Amino acid sequence: MATPKPIAPEQLCRWRLILGASSQDLLNQYGGGDLSLDADQQLMDEALAAIYDQTQEGSESGGKRSAGSGGSSPRLAKWLGDIRTYFSEDVVAVIQQDAIDRKGMRGLLLEPELLKNVQPNVQLVGTLLSLGGQIPERTKETARMVVRAVADKIKLTLEQRIRQAVQGALNRNEHSPIPHANSIDWKWTIGRNLKNYNAQLGRLIPERVYFYSRAQRTNNWTVIVDMDQSGSMADSVVYGAVTGSIFASLPALKTHVVAFDTEVVDLTETCGDDPVDMLFGVQLGGGTDINKSVAYCEQFITEPSETLFILLTDLFEGGNQSQLVRRLGEMVESGVRVLCLLALSDSGTPCFDEALARRLSALGIPCFACTPDRLPELVEGALRGQDLQSLATRIKSGDSH
Repeated sequence: MATPKPIAPEQLCRWRLILGASSQDLLNQYGGGDLSLDADQQLMDEALAAIYDQTQEGSESGGKRSAGSGGSSPRLAKWLGDIRTYFSEDVVAVIQQDAIDRKGMRGLLLEPELLKNVQPNVQLVGTLLSLGGQIPERTKETARMVVRAVADKIKLTLEQRIRQAVQGALNRNEHSPIPHANSIDWKWTIGRNLKNYNAQLGRLIPERVYFYSRAQRTNNWTVIVDMDQSGSMADSVVYGAVTGSIFASLPALKTHVVAFDTEVVDLTETCGDDPVDMLFGVQLGGGTDINKSVAYCEQFITEPSETLFILLTDLFEGGNQSQLVRRLGEMVESGVRVLCLLALSDSGTPCFDEALARRLSALGIPCFACTPDRLPELVEGALRGQDLQSLATRIKSGDSH
């Protein structure tokens, strides 16, 4: 048998951390001797073993890295501290979620002493919301602190950009007689003065210069955020709720936020005050009746041409699909700007009902997943009256021009 080609010690250590203790003998062959981890690497290995080794005691697998089903470690607090010390924030989020989903460690979310040591992230908030009434009173305040940390982080990232997008779109829909160089609408001014082009001078001599209005009108547009609160939409609901609270804080918009499964919950009264309150009004899980929710939202449409309807769902309809298609088609025909976001998250391509998505696309309703950082651009384009299908295609391709 040929001698294995030597591998650098630092690479061997990384493979050892990935594969677990059972790989020790094999990796020794590539290292030309006994492979040893330093003190920090040993702690990292112990933290990973707690979740990904089948068992640490009496395992016939010898510590092979895989999803385990053993009981929670009595040293959870130390373990939480270790993974935050040795791994980056995005890796910590994955390990924590694996601990909850694969090792049955949801108990760490029910004890305030442990929950306060958890790395706050969107996925964790989704898990907390799915627990709902299972969270004991002694843990509720700590749970709110975790949810608030995530909500505040999302607001910090999105709020200013959404404000600028909305105000920029609405303020540029009317012109002002007040002259200000920074407010010149060049496209409109040039278009209206093409007849005044002087061939001898080779210049356009404007008869009138048009300026964008800086006045902000109140409740100019109605924005409806209709969120599917089924379990698969957890991340999207978190982003959607925070986004709804941002919309509600803008006086130029009249905002409604609705969540649904087989029942409809109107969260509008809480969306203007605190996104945390709104999130705790969500109950993740259950069936899905999109048609029932859309029917409920129709009452908020008073000026169709100045209404933006954002439907946040994976389109797995448990209600009347034919009625749903008809309702949304009538919305589009009346002038409502309708968007169907299959996901509002960074989690990649979602699972969704492709057949229903095609039916809605045929009505002129773009159906696609949107990352939160592209949402301001999407909202601005919708309010400006841009072609939604073209806008969706551009955003999906990552082209911001």
